[in-house]
Amino acid sequence: MFYKEVSFSLKGLFATILLLPALALAQEEFARPDVLQADIAFWRQIFGEITTNQALLHDSRHLSVVYEVVEIPETATPTRRRRIADLARDRYRKVLLKLASGERKSLNGEERRVLALWPAGVTDKELKEASKRIRFQQGLSDQFLAGLKRSGAWKAHIEKQLRAAGVPVELAALPHVESSFNPDAHSHVGAAGLWQFTRATGKRFMQIDYVVDERRDPFRASEAAAQLLAYNYSVLESWPLAITAYNHGVGGMRRAVKQLNTDDIGEINREYQGRTFGFASRNFYVAFLAALDVEQNADKYFGPVAKERPRADLIVKMPGFVAARDLSVALGITEDTLRVYNASLLDPVWDGTKLIPSGYGFRIPEYLTDKTVGQILDAIPTSQRYARQIPDMEHRIKSGESLSVIAQRYGTTTRVLMSLNGITNQNRIRAGQTLRLPFSGTGAPLGAESYTVRKGDSLSLIASRTGVSEASIMELNKLKDKNRIYVGQVLYLVPRDPSA
Repeated sequence: MFYKEVSFSLKGLFATILLLPALALAQEEFARPDVLQADIAFWRQIFGEITTNQALLHDSRHLSVVYEVVEIPETATPTRRRRIADLARDRYRKVLLKLASGERKSLNGEERRVLALWPAGVTDKELKEASKRIRFQQGLSDQFLAGLKRSGAWKAHIEKQLRAAGVPVELAALPHVESSFNPDAHSHVGAAGLWQFTRATGKRFMQIDYVVDERRDPFRASEAAAQLLAYNYSVLESWPLAITAYNHGVGGMRRAVKQLNTDDIGEINREYQGRTFGFASRNFYVAFLAALDVEQNADKYFGPVAKERPRADLIVKMPGFVAARDLSVALGITEDTLRVYNASLLDPVWDGTKLIPSGYGFRIPEYLTDKTVGQILDAIPTSQRYARQIPDMEHRIKSGESLSVIAQRYGTTTRVLMSLNGITNQNRIRAGQTLRLPFSGTGAPLGAESYTVRKGDSLSLIASRTGVSEASIMELNKLKDKNRIYVGQVLYLVPRDPSA
């Protein structure tokens, strides 16, 4: 929900982890300076009272100055919403510019009302600056309520991870600010998941590639968030600063402390003028406090809230590389259901162009099976367990080629190519760029005794697919030249029984 730039060095991270018990002892009350009380109240209103069909038109630096509650038609398109916001801003900009001109005598009722929102003695200069700071904040109370219900599935796990990391359990409310507890949330800057990790920051704690993106797994991402928050506190030694750093970065908060020579969150919030310390960063901590207040007083805002039951999934470590379709059949559970519970597995796994990685902790809904983990593993035939991931094939883009033409040539789709290569705009490819291509077959099953050569195979590719080295394949098959293999040839992968 908030844009964030999170950057830090991992130097000393492992030493930090060793000191986690000390962090637990250092937990402090979250500061609520008087200067921030109006801001906290503003966000309480956004989270607990104003719906997504309403918005507050307000001053972006003085959140106590709210010009109007704007009603938005429920059927309004994004374009219509922007138009409503623009018209409202223009109306108040004209009023503020008239007031900034020094006019105080011939004011109409609306102009007197706007002037009264500001402290007595407000200067013309301040009113002129205010005309540039009119902001349109959509309400979020209905989204907050939906998130409150969803939180039941993961809250116990989140609190457990926070305790283990020495982080105050109150920070389990932070996903209300980041994603409304929506694990499918994505931001315009590429942040993803319940905790809205950017790709760069997430890679420091989790596996993120074109097969697995653990930011999308609420359980794994919660472990990573606890580690990041613990790290922030170990550097900044202040929870208000550590929380703000979750959005703005440790480096940014250290610069704020150094520039103002204070670690007081109220003073930093009001006085720091860092280049990237914008509205989102400035309001991240107060929004967290407001979310915490609304969550802890949910009955007051929403009445009784029925939360989702805590997730208690069965976790199965994959015995080799396994196709999602084969696992679905073995378990008698639809791929759609398995995909919901394993959101960190990306499109290539579900399209069949990649296998579920060996050792991956696959989640199965507890209520859909009465099998033990051992029985589940036994249900996956050895012939459907592979020694290696389906290898990548590549295509170097030539001048004039489009993604759709390349997809057609290789018998795949534009969507698959975009997913495999992390492409968000199919028109943004260039000549000379190398694309990963989906491989049309699987390798030899884990423990297979032989492999039949197919068109396009090379010995190195066969070795990659089967997990048996080139040298071993050559020795087992008495090959003198690794380049002399042919389609249909049967290559042995294990020593032959001489008695056979």
